[in-house]
Amino acid sequence: MRVEIRLDSEYAEPLAVILTAEITDEVSEAVKKIKESKENGSEIITGFSDERAEILSPDDIYRIYSENQKVLAVTDKGVYRLRMRLYQLEERLTGRKFVRISNSEIINLDKTANFDLSFAGTIQVKMKNGETTFVSRRYVSEIKKRLGI
Repeated sequence: MRVEIRLDSEYAEPLAVILTAEITDEVSEAVKKIKESKENGSEIITGFSDERAEILSPDDIYRIYSENQKVLAVTDKGVYRLRMRLYQLEERLTGRKFVRISNSEIINLDKTANFDLSFAGTIQVKMKNGETTFVSRRYVSEIKKRLGI
């Protein structure tokens, strides 16, 4: 499926138009993701890989982090570059299972495997995809509160 995004100041609210010869599973899935995004009160998150833009479902995102002045999202399909700031994504994902764990990272609690509390002053987070990250000391109390610890 080709994805094309056109920036036009006349559209205050995003408008999605799908042009197709027939309704395929891929088209149905795209429509479903757009509808779910709107129903959940979150807007579309677009990820870029090479020269392609893809609509990312928040439920598919493991973690969002900044590195070398770029914001990246990790999904099962790969790592995507995002054109939003971390604080904007945090606002957009409010009410979902996302939590900030450092100044440079947000994780999806539904995609975490476990939390290792044995480290002094911090928490190690193991994601379901095998990646490991750490909660910075500044955010430890917030994580413990969210987890009910």
